[in-house]
Amino acid sequence: MTEDGEVAMPDALPDWDYQLDLHLRRTVRVDLDRARSQSGLPADTALTLAVVWTATGSNLSGPGQHVRLAQGGTGAVELDVRLRGADLGGLLLLDTVLVLAERRSDVRPSSPRRAGSVLWSDREALRLQGDAPQFPMAVIDFSLTSFPDEAAWHLQISGSLESATMGSLLLLVNERNTVTANAFERAGRPGPVDRIVLSAVYADAARIMIEHALGNDDFAEDADFPAGSLGATLLSLFDQLFPGQSITDIRLRQRQSPALFASDLQAAVKMFEVS
Repeated sequence: MTEDGEVAMPDALPDWDYQLDLHLRRTVRVDLDRARSQSGLPADTALTLAVVWTATGSNLSGPGQHVRLAQGGTGAVELDVRLRGADLGGLLLLDTVLVLAERRSDVRPSSPRRAGSVLWSDREALRLQGDAPQFPMAVIDFSLTSFPDEAAWHLQISGSLESATMGSLLLLVNERNTVTANAFERAGRPGPVDRIVLSAVYADAARIMIEHALGNDDFAEDADFPAGSLGATLLSLFDQLFPGQSITDIRLRQRQSPALFASDLQAAVKMFEVS
């Protein structure tokens, strides 16, 4: 579901950002009698049709919806899932599964007996990507914080390089700065001014993240950071901005000539090159 109505799920949402929640629907026709007989289960066995989601960008997963099925015959089951954008990112995997609703002790040894045993499964994938900010953010009043009242935004980085990216990065936008706040509100469909503002924020966030990475001696080419971790995210950003260049060389340039490094980074992020 989108603001324009219900549409078929695409392979990717190029304009998605973390402020955009997802509303997903699916209709599944289930032949319960056949599912039970082919699994060697009694005709009165209760089954459950469930949806489980996994987001590679946030390294989070959870249950979407589950429907208990105790009747027989063939019927259509409507699944309706709502997901918070702040919990998502990267590749969204949606697993629809038909499982045993409760333990059965009166079945053949070869038949499933444990609650949760999977009788059937199907996976759909949705890539969440685009030019909009790809990390968690919040719009707040900076006058109620320790940040300068007139600052437009602030990127917080916490935790170790092995920590999950979603728990380590948070972009705070000052609601008093209406130009910036409005740009993020319209990030899915930005206007010309919004694109310039978002470009400036991206450039500043990239600078902060790269400087944070270079300031950590554990940030190196041979480091093996877990998937979805802050270190892996920073390494991916570094490779995107400085392809073919070594971390050692860039770190040395930053320390010996910070002004030149700042210009290199500005060129790498292509600030203000908006379409």
